[in-house]
Amino acid sequence: MSTDEDLPPRESMEFDVVIVGAGPSGLAAAIRLKQLNAELSIVVVEKGSEVGAHILSGAVIDPVSLDKLIPDWREDADCPLKTQVKDDQFYLLTKSGGFRLPNFLLPPLMNNHRCYITSLGMVCRWLGAKAEALGVEIYPGFAAVETLYGDDGAVRGIATGDMGIARDGSHKDSFTRGMELLGKYTLFAEGARGSLTKQLITKFALDKDCEPGKFGIGLKEVWQIDPARHEKGLVQHSFGWPLDNSTGGGSFLYHYDDNLVAVGFVVHLNYDNPYIYPFEKFQRFKTHPKIRDTFAGAKRLAYGSRAITEGGYQSVPRLTFKGGALIGCAAGFVNVPRIKGVHNAMASGMLAAESIAAAIAAGRANDELVDYENGWRDSSIGKDLYPVRNAKPLWSKFGTILGNALGGFDMWCNTLGFSLFGTQSHAKPDYKTLKPAREYQPVAYPKPDGKLTFDRLSSVFMSNTNHEEDQPVHLKVADMNLQKTSEHDVYAGPSNRYCPAGVYEWVEEPSGPRFQINAQNCVHCKTCDIKDPNANITWVPPEGGGGPNYEAM
Repeated sequence: MSTDEDLPPRESMEFDVVIVGAGPSGLAAAIRLKQLNAELSIVVVEKGSEVGAHILSGAVIDPVSLDKLIPDWREDADCPLKTQVKDDQFYLLTKSGGFRLPNFLLPPLMNNHRCYITSLGMVCRWLGAKAEALGVEIYPGFAAVETLYGDDGAVRGIATGDMGIARDGSHKDSFTRGMELLGKYTLFAEGARGSLTKQLITKFALDKDCEPGKFGIGLKEVWQIDPARHEKGLVQHSFGWPLDNSTGGGSFLYHYDDNLVAVGFVVHLNYDNPYIYPFEKFQRFKTHPKIRDTFAGAKRLAYGSRAITEGGYQSVPRLTFKGGALIGCAAGFVNVPRIKGVHNAMASGMLAAESIAAAIAAGRANDELVDYENGWRDSSIGKDLYPVRNAKPLWSKFGTILGNALGGFDMWCNTLGFSLFGTQSHAKPDYKTLKPAREYQPVAYPKPDGKLTFDRLSSVFMSNTNHEEDQPVHLKVADMNLQKTSEHDVYAGPSNRYCPAGVYEWVEEPSGPRFQINAQNCVHCKTCDIKDPNANITWVPPEGGGGPNYEAM
């Protein structure tokens, strides 16, 4: 096994701006930088095998930011935003039925009619092509694994991971040293719970003046359905069954393009029952009388999952530090009640780009972009997030029925410029919300029928997930004994349930239960990094190019 001292030095490349992550925020930042100064050298590093490979979202997209970034996008035949929302429906589901909430009761900001249904992965591929046409360099298949600092403590760039390391840490014949990508400024656009973002928040205490970060797990499938059942432009959201009143979450059902339906389910990760099984809740949701007929004679095309930032306005950390900034979901700009974040992600990338372009024009480098930090609250992002800031904490405190009612009332009040609730607290991080298993009963879920409902492993197969098998496990357990005495003995092994890909198993052996990690199944949702009751599991990037290969999620 080699040590760091034995390794050859990394080669390095210098750029004006380094961007980590080819999602909507990172690509919007790159495009905006080039629009402002075509001479800037910009690199985007992306851990997925290609742009869009790790992108998953509903997605109903508000085009407000795209209108500013690429005003003529509607005339571009290659743009994947083709289906405009025509019908907007919201349901409260019970086990055997439910009822539709009248649209006039919903706050105006919940209206989706100016929005578009699409695949965010396809949008990112399109944006990536736009960025490359402007001269942006995009390196897919390279995971950023280390933040690099100068002698003054300022961020100087990132290093990509070494390739060709065996599971035991030895170097295979294919071993290749990672690269150092150095810049005057580095933007971190890693999405929810990014590994480098997590480290930066800790190093610079970016979260000392904000509420804890909050998250949900989102699971999604894409189906091709019977044309007779397809209602192009229909958007359906629901809350309630199969979740109980104390467990937050909901569903989406989007009809778009040529007989496609995106169906998904979100479970808020502040749930307290360790027997909650988000994947099985999703499968049960599809069997509801108001839902299942949509899928009669249909074919499932894709499956995937990822964590979602849900903290909103209160949980946004300080965004800037010497040499860099957080943008997009790394910053936590999802509007939870609207179930949208792409518009804010793109807006944050553009704001950061404008701050960087001005700094470089003034001859600055590797200092703090204070105008980006000071400006986001008064921008479209702050104006979008502030009125809905209490929706998530009220839901968490008062349960689904009363919490949603109070949240809706508060959003109506905010449209008039006031709130009776002030700004509510999120209380504690998601990993601290689980209660001991002895307070609950295990739940028996129906076996999948293979037509409408499925098991996890066949679903992971549809995500095209692949990892080089002979590589170090990228899911790091700090204390394996604690995993046994607490996660297993106290909480009944919730990792076997909260993981949407069957990564974690407790295998019974004569010597006792053994914690098994099937890292090759990992779809990079990062739920384990969020929900382990002892914060004992850390997700780090595997070898670049590994993970899911979503085609149109």
